Amino acid sequence: MKVVVFGGSGFIGSHVADELTKQGHEVRIFDLKESKYLKKEQKMIKGDVLDVNDVAKAVEGCDVVYSFAGLADLDAASRQPVKSVELNILGTVNILEACIKAKVKRFVYASTIYVYSKLGSFYRCSKQATESYIEEYHRKYGLDFTILRYGTVYGPRADESNSIYRYIKQALSEKKITCPGTGEEIREYIYVKDVAKLSIDVLADEYKNTHVTITGQHPTRYRDMILTIKEMLGGDIDVEFNPPEENSAHYTRTPYSFTPKLGKKLVSNYYVDLGQGLLECAEDVKRSLDEGKDA
Repeated sequence: MKVVVFGGSGFIGSHVADELTKQGHEVRIFDLKESKYLKKEQKMIKGDVLDVNDVAKAVEGCDVVYSFAGLADLDAASRQPVKSVELNILGTVNILEACIKAKVKRFVYASTIYVYSKLGSFYRCSKQATESYIEEYHRKYGLDFTILRYGTVYGPRADESNSIYRYIKQALSEKKITCPGTGEEIREYIYVKDVAKLSIDVLADEYKNTHVTITGQHPTRYRDMILTIKEMLGGDIDVEFNPPEENSAHYTRTPYSFTPKLGKKLVSNYYVDLGQGLLECAEDVKRSLDEGKDA
């Protein structure tokens, strides 16, 4: 199929684009910046989701549209409510309009498990609102969709907005890890390449017009994950846990609040475990730091 990946230069989007190419699809990547990971089989389109003409041209002739575009950092969105509305809501509506005109067969949207929560600040608000728009476009115009509610994703190609990336980078460059929280927080970490595969699996008809949760299979304490990084990198690393900020937008043990928004969890029996995934992530961060020294 012909597929366009909005936000395809980014962390998750670039891995999804690669997996689509691997599975034989014709892939366009749409982003504000050129992808560092662009493959020769992929087409790069530089543009802005707030420009309706850019968006319409990118979607033209496509069967499937993925959207990872927008403000993906929870903390950044929490500080910038207007920007989160512009990029996450208006940007997505521009893509939806283009999908209707181009008669796209499926719209796949990257949402978050925070839609189940009262936490997540303006990031959660923007994702909840966008999900409602997608559902309404289906009811009004018949646009089929799949909404992917991602949990805590980690792996190569992440940046400073990703907590595991920050901790590994700090450990390698400063021999210490400073973490907000008590260490008792629970997360279900999932490796980004596993996320990419599951994000393509949902193109099957059974996932049409559904909400799919994609998280790890093994709840892990923050402290255990941090100590795994410490041991993996040699052990001579100081670890400091700081009390969470007052009115923090992040959850402690669960993102779920009693505000039911149903979704089914999609898992794979074949996946990268946390230890192996952290190792590859550490190698990626070390390579990035070394390249910075050579520059």
